[in-house]
Amino acid sequence: DWRRSARSDITFVQEKEWQIAQTVTVWADAAASMSFTSHDETKSHRARTLALATAILLNQGGERTGMPGLPAQRGTPQIAHMAERLSEDDSADYGHPEARAMPPHSRALFVSDFLGDIDQIEAALTRAADRGVKGALLQVLDPQEETFPFDGRTIFQSMTGALNHETLKAGDLRDRYLARLAERKDRLAQLARMTGWQFDVHHTD
Repeated sequence: DWRRSARSDITFVQEKEWQIAQTVTVWADAAASMSFTSHDETKSHRARTLALATAILLNQGGERTGMPGLPAQRGTPQIAHMAERLSEDDSADYGHPEARAMPPHSRALFVSDFLGDIDQIEAALTRAADRGVKGALLQVLDPQEETFPFDGRTIFQSMTGALNHETLKAGDLRDRYLARLAERKDRLAQLARMTGWQFDVHHTD
């Protein structure tokens, strides 16, 4: 700081930090699979609550937040628009994030059960990484999806009714199911590491 140093025998050095608002895209899965619950709260309600709470905190911190199809902005009106978008449902069995509209070198949060087509999830993360976007995957699961407490004759049905499977020995499927779920988590964690993202699991209980 030459002006201040000239008035003193001590040399003063200015330290300045360039501050610029981050742009964060928030996506919460609204597909039918997210409406599953074994207790009081659905995966969808929890995912939307976490997504909106994150957007509110980011907005309070001066960041710009948006959603797929809703350009990122700051301010209370934007939070109201996001809340309205988060109340909409998707008729598909499983959802997947969309990364094409995210600004380059921005940030993102994807909240879902990620139980749908893993190739579509991988494609979205790859597109995001190609644009320099980094963020976090948060997998929201119901306790029953982690423990598979079923036995005997059971009819498994997707939330839309499009997929059905009946078995007389549900308990015999437990080990295979838990192995498949562990494989899915490992794949998501690997995708996150490869693209510079973070991955974590959240339970609705």
